[in-house]
Amino acid sequence: MKPALLVPVALLALGGCGAAADLKPAAGEKLPVAPYGARATPTPQQLLTPSNQARPERSDELLKRSEQRRSDEFDLPPS
Repeated sequence: MKPALLVPVALLALGGCGAAADLKPAAGEKLPVAPYGARATPTPQQLLTPSNQARPERSDELLKRSEQRRSDEFDLPPS
């Protein structure tokens, strides 16, 4: 295969990889059963959305809280 033809073919192949439709269960399949203690079966969107525990937010912004450090009484030179 010629190198000049390889790039357009690769771009066309990569262009077909993206999914434009919402995710749905395969034909004849159902969604997973509701988790233990849940009142309803979660939707596909709820299953794909990570929880706060899975993706926690940063709780301290170092650049906004620049303060002088206190002296550390245990920071001693080696003896």
